[in-house]
Amino acid sequence: MSPTQQLITGVILAGGKSSRMGQNKALMSLGGKRLVDRVVEVMRSVFDDLLMVTNTPDVYADLGVPMVRDVWPEKGSLGGVYSAIYHVATPYCLVVACDMPFLQAAVLRYLITQMADYDVVVPDVLGELQTLHAIYSKACLQPIERRLETNRLRIVGFFPEVRVRTVTAGELETYDPELLAFANLNTPEEFKAAEQRLRA
Repeated sequence: MSPTQQLITGVILAGGKSSRMGQNKALMSLGGKRLVDRVVEVMRSVFDDLLMVTNTPDVYADLGVPMVRDVWPEKGSLGGVYSAIYHVATPYCLVVACDMPFLQAAVLRYLITQMADYDVVVPDVLGELQTLHAIYSKACLQPIERRLETNRLRIVGFFPEVRVRTVTAGELETYDPELLAFANLNTPEEFKAAEQRLRA
């Protein structure tokens, strides 16, 4: 295990309610592979240690990934990020959503090279901060906890209290020219478009 690997754990959040899909999107098959399998495959190629945050562990038992539940249930993505940081044994974790079919190992590795001296490393692409494709340190726990206690659940809300490195699209286009890594699938239309892209 490299010195960097001892510092960071890869975490997959699989707690989202797939209301617009009408089913659990992580288990939907894309190009013959479940979305969650695609995510796990890429994450395994980057991280020695993986963790999944889910309140339905039985659904994902076949993945062979250690699983933990939300520390603060019903607190949305911010609760999931908190649970990831809380449960990992390493000072940092890289958190991704379970519905990102085009995750790129090279992009994840680049983010890892940027984490020294920062508490959050987050891509700023496609017009927004990609908070579910980002690195968080243990220093984020207390600022997040204060927000969870008062039900202020926007992930970026705690950023002013920690050291944040925003990574630009220009930095990442070398590894992922179309920035596909940040596509997540929330609607049947987006799913269909992803299938067409895979076939192309």
